[in-house]
Amino acid sequence: MLDAINKFIQKVLRDLFRKKKHVKLGLYGPPNGGKTTLANRICQDWLGEDMGIVSSIPHETREINIKEQINIKSGKKELSFNLVDTPGIATKIDYEDFVKHGLSVKKAKARAKEATKGVIDAIKWLDDMDAVVVVLDSTYDPYSQVNITIIGNLQARNIPVLIVANKVDLKKSDLKKIEAAFPQYRIVGISAKYGKNMDKFYEELFGLV
Repeated sequence: MLDAINKFIQKVLRDLFRKKKHVKLGLYGPPNGGKTTLANRICQDWLGEDMGIVSSIPHETREINIKEQINIKSGKKELSFNLVDTPGIATKIDYEDFVKHGLSVKKAKARAKEATKGVIDAIKWLDDMDAVVVVLDSTYDPYSQVNITIIGNLQARNIPVLIVANKVDLKKSDLKKIEAAFPQYRIVGISAKYGKNMDKFYEELFGLV
C-alpha cells in the first residue's frame, strides 16, 4: 500500500514538473563520488563544454554551480533542465585531511571552512530541487551515515530520486550492494569518467523528471 502511495506521489510530482519551464535537477552525494565528473559528462554530451573542475582532493566543489537550459533527446522524447552541481555532503570536515593531501595548514583551514559552508548551502538548496540524482562511488560501502542522511532528507521532502552508482569501471565496484542498500529507488551503474552506460542513465532521467 505504501509503495502504491509513493508511486502516486512521484507521478503527481513528475506531471507537475513537466509543466515547468525550468526544472532544477540537483546532483548530490558524498565528496569524490563523481558528481562534477558526471556534470561534465552531461555538459560535454549536450553542450560540448565542461561544467566544473575535477580533483582527487575532497571538496574541490565548494560552491553551488548551475548550468542552465540543458536539452537532452532520446528518440521522440526531449527533456530540458537546469543542472545544479552541489558540494559533497559530509558529516565531518577536518582541515587535517586536506593537509594529508599536500595543502598547507593555512590553505587547509580555509578549504575546510569553505567546504563546511558548501555543505550547509547544498542542504538549503534541497528545497529548490525538482528532482535529485544521488551520485555514489560504487567501490565504497553504501551503508554510511552520509548516504543515509542524504536519502533521509530527500525522503522527507518527497523529492524524486535516481541513484547513480558511479565508477563501475573499477574492480572494487559493487553495484549489487548499492541496490541492496536502497531497494526503494531506481539505480543505474555508470562510469562518468569513461561515459559507460550513459544511454541508460539518460533513459532513467526521462523517467525521473
